[in-house]
Amino acid sequence: MQPYVAIVLVFAGCCSNVVFLEYLVSSFPGSGNIITFSQFLFIALEGFIFTSKFGTQKSAIPLQQYIYMVSFFFVVQVLNNYAFTFNISMPLQMIFRAGSLMASLTLGVILKGKQYTRGKYVSVALITLGIIQCTIASSQVKESVPSKDGADLFSFTVWIAGIFLLTTALFLSAAMGLFQETIYSKYGKHPREALFFNHALPLPGFLLLMNDIKDHALRFTQTEPLELLSGIAVPRMWFFLVANVLTQYVCIRSVFVLTTECKALTVTLVVTLRKFVSLMFSIWYFENEFTPTHWLGSLCVFMGTLMFTEIIPLPAVLAGQPLSEKDKKK
Repeated sequence: MQPYVAIVLVFAGCCSNVVFLEYLVSSFPGSGNIITFSQFLFIALEGFIFTSKFGTQKSAIPLQQYIYMVSFFFVVQVLNNYAFTFNISMPLQMIFRAGSLMASLTLGVILKGKQYTRGKYVSVALITLGIIQCTIASSQVKESVPSKDGADLFSFTVWIAGIFLLTTALFLSAAMGLFQETIYSKYGKHPREALFFNHALPLPGFLLLMNDIKDHALRFTQTEPLELLSGIAVPRMWFFLVANVLTQYVCIRSVFVLTTECKALTVTLVVTLRKFVSLMFSIWYFENEFTPTHWLGSLCVFMGTLMFTEIIPLPAVLAGQPLSEKDKKK
């Protein structure tokens, strides 16, 4: 696959995946578990056939290391899913997850004693400021959750719990990244293998969530039918779920191709722009409330991300780099 094809598929697959996801969670906020289970099952089956060769291919990284890694991965996915049930909007979650650089840098300094240039700290400060702005703006928007008696009830405590879940998931994801970095430095990078095990090994964990998954499967079946070609009709939510799973696979595979064919900065730029496009579409198409403070916070997050990866260069003084002789004379 050519790089430009992969770039097109990243935008097409990942952006459409977010659209189908929002269709699902806007109708059923608690449907995250059945969505994640379906994605994991599909990708695990694909990996079992083409990567594991029906279990005959020996793994390059010891299985025990994958178990540690998968534990992080599974918990992060579940926390992100449950955040939707705590009155967290899709745009706010997308902005929060864009703060992964901030979480990675923080844990890198605390856990591994890493040192970064001044420019990295400036970039992360900008990302953090943006997330704080968006969080404050969201807390001021009057959102509501249905109470048991059918009345609309806004609970600030519930919303704070959702923010706590997002924050916990963000830092656990960063911790997983640091662990992966250590494992890959020892055994080498095996992204296709890691993709398979990260989705196959957590599957037994979904047994703990099976009642919730069955409940939403029944609810999906009872949704109004959607007419397809040749007069075939399927429950609307099942169509959106299948579309979400397929576009998730296209998204992941395209990013994988991109990482093997392009430089890291190109990959970061494409992924960042994709997130921005998804955010804009979510605001426009689904009419999610977005105040001027949200816009300013989003700009800070994305600008900070581009500055961190040095796609947008910083002045030598701000970046912590030595001044040239020409600059010193000014």
